[in-house]
Amino acid sequence: VQLQASGGGLVQAGGSLRLSCAASGRTFSSFAMGWFRQGTGKEREFVAAITWSGGSTYYADSVKGRFTISRDNAKNTVYLQMNSLKPEDTAVYYCAADEKRVAQYSSAYDYWGQGTQVTVSS
Repeated sequence: VQLQASGGGLVQAGGSLRLSCAASGRTFSSFAMGWFRQGTGKEREFVAAITWSGGSTYYADSVKGRFTISRDNAKNTVYLQMNSLKPEDTAVYYCAADEKRVAQYSSAYDYWGQGTQVTVSS
């Protein structure tokens, strides 16, 4: 499956952005999906994940209550709504697909998008 992330940009602290990840090439609804991020000089870290049906979602503690992951299987797209953004949210955000199970570690994911930059100014 091919993944294309979009929606990043520059926003002030306290603002919002919505990231999208469009999938093609395989049956999107059979994949669990995740969002990860990597700041400059930092390790890639888990942000959020959603099961193939959308029935269960998982979040890193650092984004819980501010970010929401969702998916539209009819549109082959997963979203990450980011509210109350903080400067420490600045990173390249990646979407990923896992054909076996939903997971919170990057090595579980089989396919990755190219990343979209999110910059939060203070």
